Amino acid sequence: MTRFAVTLLLVVATALVLRWRRPAWYWLVFGVALAVLRVLIRYSSVMEACGLTVPPARWRMALARVANRPMPNPRAPRILRLRPTRTGLILRLGLRPGQDAFEVAASCDRLRHSFGMYGVTSRELRAGVVEVRMTGYDVLKRVQMPVKVERAPTRVPVALREDGAVHYRDYRTIPHALTLGATKSGKSVYQRNLVTELAAQPVALVGIDCKQGVELFPLARRFSALADNADTAAELLDALVSHMEAVYQLIRAEQRITADVADAEIAADIWDLPDHLRPVPIVLLVDEVAELALYSTKEEEKRRDRIITALARLAQLGRAAGIYLEICGQRFGSELGKGITMLRAQLTGRTAHRVNDEPSANMAFGDIAPDAVLATIQISPETPGVAVAGDSSGGWARIRTPHTTLRQAVNACNRHADLTPDLPGLANFRPNLSPLTPVPAAVEAAPAAA
Repeated sequence: MTRFAVTLLLVVATALVLRWRRPAWYWLVFGVALAVLRVLIRYSSVMEACGLTVPPARWRMALARVANRPMPNPRAPRILRLRPTRTGLILRLGLRPGQDAFEVAASCDRLRHSFGMYGVTSRELRAGVVEVRMTGYDVLKRVQMPVKVERAPTRVPVALREDGAVHYRDYRTIPHALTLGATKSGKSVYQRNLVTELAAQPVALVGIDCKQGVELFPLARRFSALADNADTAAELLDALVSHMEAVYQLIRAEQRITADVADAEIAADIWDLPDHLRPVPIVLLVDEVAELALYSTKEEEKRRDRIITALARLAQLGRAAGIYLEICGQRFGSELGKGITMLRAQLTGRTAHRVNDEPSANMAFGDIAPDAVLATIQISPETPGVAVAGDSSGGWARIRTPHTTLRQAVNACNRHADLTPDLPGLANFRPNLSPLTPVPAAVEAAPAAA
């Protein structure tokens, strides 16, 4: 066997191993070059086969007749830019007169097969310009977040999208969000990853965990307030409403509405205030909203109405005061009682993990993106963490959160415990960081396996 054959065999073996064990490395070493060649060589024929061409201009056909030359071929969209990325290719197209972005979006599945890519999505950047994002491998199978991501006090990365882009949770753009998911669907990992990212930001974290705090109390060092039962949650929400009213009084006092003040300097929310006066933003995390809405007695019903009313007020009025809601649950439908659908209508961001039935998916996307309902019910139990994220605009995408263990989240909260702001209005709900009390003697240990 010649030296060339041995070298070729080693290269092929390396490519196969990388494609099996490290698809990202395979893509960067071998896949990019092959994909670029496929796109450039097949581009014209693929565009014509997918119906993404327009007839040539009349003057060109007339000129061909006069010169007795062959008729010009149909014109495909112009390639404005072809840029490789760590997960695929970004193809920016300039549409011809008579074409629209919907035609490209409808042909994404055919483009995926024709160019030999794993996935293809498109979006319109501006009139006449469409961006086609192609992924070379399944980026959601083994999530690896980019080393360099954008972070801000109100904008943190939480997941990876199926097109290879980073999915951010931007509270300035989408102040309140709803996260649904069945047991073992990855909903808790999503929330855990969100807390891990927020722990390093100058924000106040407030939690309500009616499962006696088993989800959020391990992260208590970074929380300014925590409630582990419905009674405490009702009092905490009332305190948050009072805090919101106090912030609005501060904004009113600092609006400076006079004739000599420019419009841009007039304060309408906390972000218009000077740095030394701006209250710290608050992110409220509710672990299981159904536990706050269920009741069995008249007293519990009064408490329930008090809780839902406070949540609805925070959702309607809290944005300008810097209060943002993250509500999680397995179901969030009208069966939870009055006020629930009004509260859900205020939650712009929607994230749905695997659900147990179609009505649960409809609770998240039925009123904003019907196509996302089908994508949600198709999530397999073998892929925990995969979810569908959308908003009130009707757009949606499949995402997956990187696996974050509880220990990693606890370490991040402990590391940034010094960033925990002290909110006087919520001082009574500051988590107790003393050692846990011993387990009561009446609670017997589980019997050992035979």
